[in-house]
Amino acid sequence: MKTISSVAIALLLTCTAAVAAPQGVRKAVPEKGGGMPRFGMAVYSDLCVQPGGEFGGQRITVQRFAEVDTVIYEYTAGGLSWPVVANDVNIDPSGRLMYFTVQPPDEPERTLSGKFSKDGDTLTLDGGYCADESVPMTLQKVRDFAQKPKACRACPAGKKAPGAEPAAPKWEPVPPSQG
Repeated sequence: MKTISSVAIALLLTCTAAVAAPQGVRKAVPEKGGGMPRFGMAVYSDLCVQPGGEFGGQRITVQRFAEVDTVIYEYTAGGLSWPVVANDVNIDPSGRLMYFTVQPPDEPERTLSGKFSKDGDTLTLDGGYCADESVPMTLQKVRDFAQKPKACRACPAGKKAPGAEPAAPKWEPVPPSQG
């Protein structure tokens, strides 16, 4: 009986020591194909502040769980919107491509799609800024949540019809290569 108790105590101490032993910090790394890691959370943003003090841009929070992937989408329409929980979130197995559907209040449903960079540090959405498909919407992975947003820059002047009045400048987030 004494032997069984000693074995049980030794086994208990071994299990406790294994649980309490530091395992090191595991960094969430992308799968073989790169992109967004299979598990974890990341925030991608291109939010900026316009000269009048209003926000511009958008923010996407991606949460990846074993059972499901979720997205919380925030955008600007004069001010920062309430968070919108996305429907139909799909991220390919390699973590490189994603699309999701959102329906903001009083607006039609829309689908957003994009690609994660190989290292998962950027999310480039399909479409472009200022109705210009040549300037992609690139959202950087947020690492410092205390950092103040950058200033927005004016959209480039488009071609205007002869004799037309110049339009008021629109503003866009500063692309990462120029910020």
